[in-house]
Amino acid sequence: MLQIKTYNLSIIVTVLTVAMFFSCKDNFKDVQNMGISENEPVGIAENFNYKYTDSGKIRAVLISSRMLDFSNREFDYFEFPEGITLDLFDDENNKSVVVSDYAINYGKTNLIDLQGNVRIMTHKKDTLFAEQLYYDSDKNWIFTNKPVIFKTATDIIHGNIFDSDTDFNKANVLDPTGNISVED
Repeated sequence: MLQIKTYNLSIIVTVLTVAMFFSCKDNFKDVQNMGISENEPVGIAENFNYKYTDSGKIRAVLISSRMLDFSNREFDYFEFPEGITLDLFDDENNKSVVVSDYAINYGKTNLIDLQGNVRIMTHKKDTLFAEQLYYDSDKNWIFTNKPVIFKTATDIIHGNIFDSDTDFNKANVLDPTGNISVED
């Protein structure tokens, strides 16, 4: 009789142990986020100065007085509430400059939303002014559906929609106003 009870007890212990292993779940992410509010950034950087290099050459320098890291969100992003200055360098080391009062970089889409007094000044002296501008870093394309002023060496074009590659080789100002030079 004593042997049957011992056998039943070992079966019960085995079943409980197996049940415990199968009931455990991977909650490492939950443990990481303990004490972090969903509405708060996971990190804050002051006097942010980021240099991006490729093949030993500096390609971009991003400067901002404050960056908020929301990479703890399902749709992660980095916010620059006090604006940015971005220097971009091409293969010949020509510098173009992007400035805005506010910026937000969405990680999953590689889309950057620039807002407030947005200015892009190219090394060719072309300048774009806008209140809001989007940059698609996957396609190297900038666009907006808000009013813009596009200054070239010969023209000042006002428009309500802008679409271009980052070199302004394929710049389109839609619904334009102002004086525009046209070749015969």
